[in-house]
Amino acid sequence: MSGIQQAINERILVLDGAMGTMLQRYNFSEEDFRGERFKDFPHSLKGNNDLLSLTQPKAIRDVHYQYFAAGADIVETNTFSGTTIGMADYHMEHLVYELNYESARIAREVADEFTAKEPHKPRFVAGSIGPTNRTASMSPDVNDPGYRAVTFDDLLIAYKEQIKALIDGGCDLLLVETIFDTLNAKAALFAIEEIKDELGIDIPVMVSGTITDASGRTLSGQTVEAFLISISHLPLLSVGFNCALGADQLKPYLKRLAHNTSFSISAHPNAGLPNAFGQYDQTAEEMQVLIKEYLDDNLINIIGGCCGTTPEHIRLIAEVAAKYKPRKSEIAI
Repeated sequence: MSGIQQAINERILVLDGAMGTMLQRYNFSEEDFRGERFKDFPHSLKGNNDLLSLTQPKAIRDVHYQYFAAGADIVETNTFSGTTIGMADYHMEHLVYELNYESARIAREVADEFTAKEPHKPRFVAGSIGPTNRTASMSPDVNDPGYRAVTFDDLLIAYKEQIKALIDGGCDLLLVETIFDTLNAKAALFAIEEIKDELGIDIPVMVSGTITDASGRTLSGQTVEAFLISISHLPLLSVGFNCALGADQLKPYLKRLAHNTSFSISAHPNAGLPNAFGQYDQTAEEMQVLIKEYLDDNLINIIGGCCGTTPEHIRLIAEVAAKYKPRKSEIAI
């Protein structure tokens, strides 16, 4: 049994909060994103947060440090867009392996530092595997419904490169997250299985989908139950939801998930819904009250935050989670 599988049986694990929200506080300029190494790069780089693992590693390290200090058991690598597909927007496909490897290495160093200080509470690194900015099951062109901007094989190749680098960099587990198109996710999961076979290793996998609106479906049209069926053929560490919704709006979908699976369940909702300016106003105290409802209803094994959440949100979530036992499934395995 791996360390994280043992830990998830013993306590509710706390995932970190938003990387992007924290990086916005630095207000990095184009020059900051470039650093010395990319100062003459011919394309704009501002907004490429994954690149900051190379050009502003101290900031990335500091964000991880703050989340661990707030009580997180798991931090996610700064690799949400770290595929050749995601990096094509910045003409940086050639850097994908290095970006993922360095992001994992930075997080690993901070995790080991905290584990050494508190051996009774080992810290873990989750390799963040985002959905890419393309969808394999729908056409981006309303006039050509058969067209696809990306194929399953394109995604498979891109994900394999990312996954190999995340594992080489020292990740304890992989998190396929913010899934809006389950076909994309299946490509990522297939890539993970291929890499596991090639390397002769096993590594725990978390899967986290995104319910996009009040319809209760993913962007590619699946209900909670359909999404679960699509990915339940694999031995997952957990299945859950993140992003798009706040803790309050996400709760009914977590209930449906809990009712239908024996997997451990994860949730990392946003800090409420965005305001008219795209900002998240829900305070740490407000979010803690909502997360307590998850715990009272025996819904979760892993809890954290997505957009708008900060170390203060995670500190209060960790504080309340420590008072509860992890969810025990009532479904026979």
